[in-house]
Amino acid sequence: MLQKKLGDENSAILYQDSYYRDQSRNFDYDGGSVNFDHPDALEFPLLESHLIELKKGNSIQVPIYDFATHTRIKKSEHFPLKEYVIVDGILLFSQDPLVEIFDYKIFIDCPEELRYERRLNRDVKERGRTPEGVHNQFYNQVKPMHDQFVEPTKNIADLVVEQGELFESVIDFYKLLLS
Repeated sequence: MLQKKLGDENSAILYQDSYYRDQSRNFDYDGGSVNFDHPDALEFPLLESHLIELKKGNSIQVPIYDFATHTRIKKSEHFPLKEYVIVDGILLFSQDPLVEIFDYKIFIDCPEELRYERRLNRDVKERGRTPEGVHNQFYNQVKPMHDQFVEPTKNIADLVVEQGELFESVIDFYKLLLS
């Protein structure tokens, strides 16, 4: 929504999920053996170097991660230089070097039940997972990692958007702030 308000010509979204490490050798096809919700699953130093390059005014080549095979594809995707770069991801604020790079930090607070429901729908429909596998992964890995690495970072956000808030009015406020 923020990217839409800022416009395609002025902004782009850089996804944390592009920076997953290749897990093709470790994945058991129903999610139990790889903890994708631990910061070690992501190559944050590469993301950090990419953000530094963007701040210097340079475009970057973003890795492409295939969630069906849990492989980082050898090709990359060109990420053009934009006035505003929105970095999207749940573990971003757990990384001190990244926190120092961000100009604004928005934490969107989402209740556990809704996080579980969204993951269940996505992983079953888009990633071919079983409901039981998603359930086990959520309560054995996702929730504990959220509690350990995500929830505490709410305190460092410039803005916390709570469930029920009108996100569009929050975005309008931030658009004004960025102008």
